[in-house]
Amino acid sequence: MKKEVRVEDAIGMRLAHDLTRIVPGVFKGRAFTKGHILREEDIPELLKIGKEHIYVLELGADELHEDDAALRMAAVLGGEHMTFEDPHEGKVVLKSAIQGLLKVDIECLTRINSIDEIAVVSRKNNTVLEPGDKICGLRAIPLTVGAEKVEAVEKIAREMNVFTVKPFRALRVGVVTTGSEVLKGRIQDKFGPVVRAKLEKFGSRVIEQKIVGDAVDDIRAAIEAFHAEGADMVLCTGGMSVDPDDRTPGAIKAAATHVVSYGMPVLPGSMMMLAYREGMPIFGLPGCVIFDEFTSFDMLLPRVLAGETVTRQEIAELGHGGLL
Repeated sequence: MKKEVRVEDAIGMRLAHDLTRIVPGVFKGRAFTKGHILREEDIPELLKIGKEHIYVLELGADELHEDDAALRMAAVLGGEHMTFEDPHEGKVVLKSAIQGLLKVDIECLTRINSIDEIAVVSRKNNTVLEPGDKICGLRAIPLTVGAEKVEAVEKIAREMNVFTVKPFRALRVGVVTTGSEVLKGRIQDKFGPVVRAKLEKFGSRVIEQKIVGDAVDDIRAAIEAFHAEGADMVLCTGGMSVDPDDRTPGAIKAAATHVVSYGMPVLPGSMMMLAYREGMPIFGLPGCVIFDEFTSFDMLLPRVLAGETVTRQEIAELGHGGLL
């Protein structure tokens, strides 16, 4: 139970919650911290921030303070590779301890947010996280909340991991660069440095770059050679358009044991291809990977590096939000 007290009558009492001070465009933060014993000299400052009353709490057995509720929810929603600190203004923020891929069980998250007076606000599923990046902020909405509501959150979180941070694997990657113009030295390859940088960002590396022409058999043989040499993934660059000399898709089909998709509902990057050869991912990368900072390749690469096998259904779902 909470009791409302005029600030002038509250000298010597302990604050039951943080009090926020806001100066537009300058400052937003705690003016007074929960547990602070109010003094006579605090009264003018309280009135300046619009606080004429404070709460003194007498919690019942079935009630939780907002801080305690937030800590309990953070403890059960957090997991491996996650950290959190003490509540700030009733809110706890889960953060990633590593570089990894955030997985969100959207159905479970929705069930939690369907509980009255509970809010858990997260980053999107499949977000790439760096150490210290926020995963979610969570809190009880009122100053006190029924214990049964927090218990309902705990029950859902124990049934299924609502949040998971998957570390990236360090893969050995082969690059097959196609095109007679590159093979014969008419132009300089631009793909190699770009894909190396993208892979190294996640801790993977290119073990070799094989430059071949436009013949389907040569491209297929290079892919198969990388597979035989133990590469974890192959990236085929160039030759992905509809021109007569662009034969990379056909070569990937010939080398693959399973083709997921040739073409993606994503712009830029609609001409990308994804296939597997006995579990080894094979990407066919269109020219936009060189010129655009973020493409369909950047959407799917982290998932593959996190050990996920991408399905055709998942690619079809990329159309929603796929206009990058």
